[in-house]
Amino acid sequence: MTIEIIVETLSAEAFAEFGEVIETKQEPTVVINRGMCQRYSDLAQLSIDAQGELGISVFNAKAYALPLTLDYVERHPLGSQAFIPMHSEPFLVVVAKDVNGTPDTPKAFMSQTGQGVNYHRGVWHGVLTPLLQDGLFAVVDRIGPGENLEEHWFADRPIIYNRNNL
Repeated sequence: MTIEIIVETLSAEAFAEFGEVIETKQEPTVVINRGMCQRYSDLAQLSIDAQGELGISVFNAKAYALPLTLDYVERHPLGSQAFIPMHSEPFLVVVAKDVNGTPDTPKAFMSQTGQGVNYHRGVWHGVLTPLLQDGLFAVVDRIGPGENLEEHWFADRPIIYNRNNL
């Protein structure tokens, strides 16, 4: 039996158990540059082990189409990972709770313009998945020694649908 996953709208409340939505929906922390720039501080809880350092990388991801057959998810036990789009198109966010070392049934969210995500350490998640066109992303994550990537390949590959036309 194929598992069907319906895409939901990405919101801070719906995503809270997996990490943070990086967005500017609250009031700015401070206004700088003679009132010409608003700063929104501390939008995500970055976490790494003592052996690593935080790094910023740029990823150029190829576009996917929906419905999407989900082959695998991954997680990073030694550090959090933030995906921050450098474009205005939506991207698919896939996450799953951990059940005894393997992912539970995944959930899928559609980002909105101006949203990024930060996955907490050890959260099962999908790969960078831009939908309408290839996407450039800033990625903030742990750089350093040690095994910081675990993958889980699904035997019964779930299919993700955008039945809500998000």
